[in-house]
Amino acid sequence: MLWAVIAQGLNSSLLPSPMTVLETLMQESASGELWRHLGATLARVLVAFVLAMGLGTVIGLVMGRSLRTNALFDPLLVLLLNLPALVTIILMYVWFGLVEVAAVMAVVINKVPNVAVTIREGARSLDHRLEEMATVYRFSRWQRLTEVWAPQLFPYLMAATRGGLALIWKIVLVVELLGRSNGVGFQLHLAFQVFDVAAILAYSLAFVAVVQLIELALLQPLERRASRWRQREVAHA
Repeated sequence: MLWAVIAQGLNSSLLPSPMTVLETLMQESASGELWRHLGATLARVLVAFVLAMGLGTVIGLVMGRSLRTNALFDPLLVLLLNLPALVTIILMYVWFGLVEVAAVMAVVINKVPNVAVTIREGARSLDHRLEEMATVYRFSRWQRLTEVWAPQLFPYLMAATRGGLALIWKIVLVVELLGRSNGVGFQLHLAFQVFDVAAILAYSLAFVAVVQLIELALLQPLERRASRWRQREVAHA
């Protein structure tokens, strides 16, 4: 309502009304352009997210369980954490060219340190009494991982997942804006060149809607399901 009132009062193309943005969104959807570019962005997000979470989790676990490894790689981790995403993106494109592999690598490199730091803290906080129990009962490595480590690490994994998606969305758009020929970031770049605010808002809202859908339909139910044992524990206490 506030948006509509302000847009009506300004009567400027710099702030189109909600109805104008909705019409643009429907036109892009009907032509298929919205789905094509949204699909390209989501594919990059998915690949980068899986790679970053996998690599970051392994690195975080190793650093959290080994003081020597942590001391060796912590300076590099700090360096990557403070390296601007824009620098990484530009370097990947300069070194490997404007190709899909360079785009995904830029996103992964920017995200892995964040995941590793979060998982490292989780690995450091593992209950040593449960470790001793697993040793006494001769748990296999797989049992130790799934029955002892995973439940304790899950809150840290969820924190890394949510933070990871929030960061990857943003970096992917910049990657597409600088060096890809499709995707939401590419469309935002085209709209910016002609000051098409309606198209900028239409693609932005479509993107935000997808992000919210993933959060509400996937991440929140997964977190509630996996945290039920904590709620039962509190209830018994």
